[in-house]
Amino acid sequence: MKALLNGTVIAEAPREDLISIEGNWYFPPSSVSPGALSESPTPYTCPWKGECQYFSVSDGEAELRDRAWSYPTPMPTAIEKVGRDFGGYVAFWKEVQVVE
Repeated sequence: MKALLNGTVIAEAPREDLISIEGNWYFPPSSVSPGALSESPTPYTCPWKGECQYFSVSDGEAELRDRAWSYPTPMPTAIEKVGRDFGGYVAFWKEVQVVE
């Protein structure tokens, strides 16, 4: 699967390497293109997953704030609920399309 911003591949991995949580596909950290993400200062803590890290996403021309996020250290109960450790995995939002 691929995460695309304006046709540029931001992340790419086989479907079996991704994790689906609440309708979002989470990509392994190693599948994200170097330089595509930069940490955002936006704070958020999910009540069941834990502290979230937001990222701005760039295709080399456009940069969109808070269009990706990750849970660096998910709560143990969240890992149990999902069935896999998704720590560091990255999900995308809005203008970033996830396609097969």
